[in-house]
Amino acid sequence: MEFYDTEEEQVEALKRWWKENGTSTIVGLVMGMVIIVGWNYWQNHKKDQAAQASAAYDQLLKALDDDKKDTVEKLSERMQTQFKGTEYAAFSGLLQAKLKSQQGDFAAAKQILKTIADEPNKQLSNIAKIRLVRLMLATGEYEQGLQVINEVDAKAAASFSANYDELVGDLYVALDRLDEARTSYQNALRNGQRSPLLQLKIDDLTAQEKLDTQK
Repeated sequence: MEFYDTEEEQVEALKRWWKENGTSTIVGLVMGMVIIVGWNYWQNHKKDQAAQASAAYDQLLKALDDDKKDTVEKLSERMQTQFKGTEYAAFSGLLQAKLKSQQGDFAAAKQILKTIADEPNKQLSNIAKIRLVRLMLATGEYEQGLQVINEVDAKAAASFSANYDELVGDLYVALDRLDEARTSYQNALRNGQRSPLLQLKIDDLTAQEKLDTQK
């Protein structure tokens, strides 16, 4: 009877536990299954989206090679909406902005670049900002270009610092602030910008100063 009583107590204890915890256990199991299924679905969805975006971007590049500007524009706009937030959308936006610039639609190009500049991808964001400032330089928005660069996160843009320094120098030259331009160009040299064009810009500043001295 002692064994029977012990087994009976175990059964009763199990019944009490199930009564107290059965519902929460079932809910926990169901929630766990939902999370696993949902996670797998999301991962598969992301893979499908990436594959579709890659295919669309390949079409865009082909249209660009074939000089089909209308097709490039349509595909770029499609990618901005259908694959918003992906790197492919940003890459297509950069191409679209370049095309807009070539067509003389600088306002549209700047708006596209501003949108990409706000993306979380720091590399693409900085590329977009550099191109935006170059457009501002081309359209005479010198102070606005300096403002864009002043607002750049130096830590996030560390690998682009030489590019920004050279751009600042270009903007200062356009503003006839030659001493500041030289300092910026020298900063670009120190930060690794070794292009012959940069050295030519510095030489031009030196030549200009010599002419001013002789006057």
